[in-house]
Amino acid sequence: MFDITAPDGKKYHESASMKPGDAVVTYECEGVTVGCSICYDLRFPALFQALSAKGAQMIALPAAFTLQTGKDHWETLIRARAIENEVYFCASAQTGQHMQGNEPRSTWGHSMLVDPWGHVTARASDGVGYTAGRVDPERVAKVRAMIPVASHRVAFS
Repeated sequence: MFDITAPDGKKYHESASMKPGDAVVTYECEGVTVGCSICYDLRFPALFQALSAKGAQMIALPAAFTLQTGKDHWETLIRARAIENEVYFCASAQTGQHMQGNEPRSTWGHSMLVDPWGHVTARASDGVGYTAGRVDPERVAKVRAMIPVASHRVAFS
C-alpha cells in the first residue's frame, strides 16, 4: 500500500481505506492475456515477473502517480517493466489536480502504451485526453524468442 510522505510533505495512507490484493491475476481479452496491477505496484518487479510467468502478454496498470514522483519515475519504471518481462505495458493515468478530503492532490498523468522492446508506441499529452495503440501478441512472442529472459531467470534466496 502507498503509505508515504511525499517530497512535498503530503502524507498518503492508502492502508487506512483500502486493502492490498492477495492474488496474481490475469484474464483473456481478444486473444491477449492481460495481467492486472495498479499504481504503486509499478515499484515491485516481482509482481510483474509473476504475471509474466502466468502468461501475461500485456500488463494493465491504472494509476494516480503523484506529480513529484511521476515526473521522474513514471516512464522509466513502465519501460523497465515492459522490457524486463517482454510484455506490452498499458498504463492509464489520472492527470491534474483533485481533492483528497480537504487536501488538494496533483497527479502526473501521461498515460502510455509501451511495447515489449521498451518503445513507447502511444502517449497521452499533458492534460485530459486519450491515446490508442495496437497490441500484437506475435510481437511478444518474437521479442521473447530473441532474448528468452523468462527461461534465464534464476531464483535468489
